[in-house]
Amino acid sequence: MFGTITARSAVLLVLLPLVFGGPVSAFAQFQVSAIDPAEPAIQTSPAQPFGLDAAPVTSGELLTKWNGVGAAIRAENEVLAGCRDAAQPCPAAAQKFLAVVADGLARTGRARIGVINRAINLAIEPVSDLAQWGVLDRWSAPLATLTSGRGDCEDYAIAKYVALTAAGVSADDVKLVIVRNLAAGEDHAVAAVRLDDKWIVLDNRRLTLLEDIEMPRVLPLFVLDHDGVKQFAPTAVADAPATTAPGEITVAAPGSLAF
Repeated sequence: MFGTITARSAVLLVLLPLVFGGPVSAFAQFQVSAIDPAEPAIQTSPAQPFGLDAAPVTSGELLTKWNGVGAAIRAENEVLAGCRDAAQPCPAAAQKFLAVVADGLARTGRARIGVINRAINLAIEPVSDLAQWGVLDRWSAPLATLTSGRGDCEDYAIAKYVALTAAGVSADDVKLVIVRNLAAGEDHAVAAVRLDDKWIVLDNRRLTLLEDIEMPRVLPLFVLDHDGVKQFAPTAVADAPATTAPGEITVAAPGSLAF
């Protein structure tokens, strides 16, 4: 479905726990204040990709999978921590991941996003979970994916999600998004990064970066981040040419995410 370790690795080992530091956090409550019509409107960046509202998902298969990935990433952090000790062997997959993050740390802005997108795309061969693991649906943490060198769309997206955060991008500005490809009739996972008040999409199907609104014929379904899983509000996407009626948008059946 759906190199050589430098001193920068120390920074990585500080940042990685921020990606999945613990259980899904509670959502903050916001107080709405009055706006003086005489004051100029304040332009705010969209909280979610595609500028759509999203509501928390509190149960279900997708949340279970995302929490499971979080646990796997925390376990992989221990491996990365061991890479600091020259007396301990550092697995090839960990070295490769740290090299990707180091390249990201050496850059800023769109260049950082682009180098991580390219490196992860080139490091993984696209293959279905059924072909690789003999199961319809399996989500893997970055080192597991880089160890096999193969994965499907959500494996690419997860690796990019963790690498971007480790390379200094704020956890609030990195998402994993599941969309429905209306042209192909299949679901697809991508990573998204907020930059200069725009959401940039990192897709395993292309090396070029697109804004979310430039993605051709897709219907946003879910957004995943350090706060958990959210579902894009059906009313917000009701006018899209979806094959699912408003209010009936659900996660795709296991194995139906394209790679």
